[in-house]
Amino acid sequence: MKRHSWIFVMMIALLACACNNKKKTAPVLTPTIEKETVADSTVYGTCGENTAMHTLELITDKGDSIVYLMEDTDSFSVVKGGLFVGDKIAVVSEKNAEGTLVAKEVINLTSLLGKWVSLDKNFDIREGGEVISTIKEPRPYTEWKILNGKLVLSADTFDIYSLGADSLYLENAEGIFGYKRITKEAKSK
Repeated sequence: MKRHSWIFVMMIALLACACNNKKKTAPVLTPTIEKETVADSTVYGTCGENTAMHTLELITDKGDSIVYLMEDTDSFSVVKGGLFVGDKIAVVSEKNAEGTLVAKEVINLTSLLGKWVSLDKNFDIREGGEVISTIKEPRPYTEWKILNGKLVLSADTFDIYSLGADSLYLENAEGIFGYKRITKEAKSK
């Protein structure tokens, strides 16, 4: 008998919803970066003076000094944007079998900042998580952050495939997207 009463209540609720003739306006959705629903394992800081070819010294934002081993023989695949003393860095790491911290993803945030352009996008990544789009786009990027070694631009999440002095390649399920850095000198030409 309980099952039949439950079904009866559900049918009444559905009918009440269906009979409501009020027009509802659809809410306006704006792309925003979701608040921290996933824990961020990234450690942020500044590249220290004791950084070498296979080690990274990170002076964390809390003032601690952490040394990471870079085991990968091709450090290009681990380090995005280079390692320069004093630059802001984001590191994702894990411990190896010996218990040593190993950098799995190193992103030079100082190198990431700046104006980037492609065939259909033109945006400026700024400190503090702000992105300014300089052309009219259907879905312009408005904010950014690093989350577990990935770049989140508004609602889109990318792996940083490559970050150089004048180029940025981002990858997601849709493919690899290439961007060229716009400098003040390039604008004046």
